[in-house]
Amino acid sequence: MTATTNTTLDAERTDLLAALATARATLTNTVRGLTDAQAGERPTASALCLGGILKHVASTEEAWLRFVVDGPAAMSFALPDGVTWADFMAGTARELPRWAIDRERDFRMLPEDMLPAILDRYARVAARTEEIVASVDDLSATHPVPEAPWNEPGAVKSVRAVLIHVIAETTQHAGHADILRETLDGQTTT
Repeated sequence: MTATTNTTLDAERTDLLAALATARATLTNTVRGLTDAQAGERPTASALCLGGILKHVASTEEAWLRFVVDGPAAMSFALPDGVTWADFMAGTARELPRWAIDRERDFRMLPEDMLPAILDRYARVAARTEEIVASVDDLSATHPVPEAPWNEPGAVKSVRAVLIHVIAETTQHAGHADILRETLDGQTTT
């Protein structure tokens, strides 16, 4: 995918990026004024914490936009030798793949995590997303999705569908984050 030459897509790109920016702002507002320790608290029955949600959403956006540029190779779900999808999905795998370990770590505030660094990374991911969206020729361009049990065999995603997915993911987690924040200290972002 190369530089944009079709100006008829500019309004659509602007609308999609604006929707994503709004969703991001709603999410990042949930941590305003919090300490690193508060961002790592799990105040509900869920295992989610605010810092972990931010890390997860940034990683998800980054991965999907790599997919836009590089196709399914950017999102490999390879399993270790001898591990089957049935074992993995049942939670009985003798070894977890690196991508699954990284995903779990993304949902937690680790001792070395600091909220300003998490927010800075998310801002860098957002800026890269805007660069990629501005540079693709066509929002209808597609790639096959990587093979995994949660993806329909033979499915493809367009750049547009990727952006809509990232907006939906960000919005969903902004709702989770708002509940966590309200449980922490009574503050809401909506």
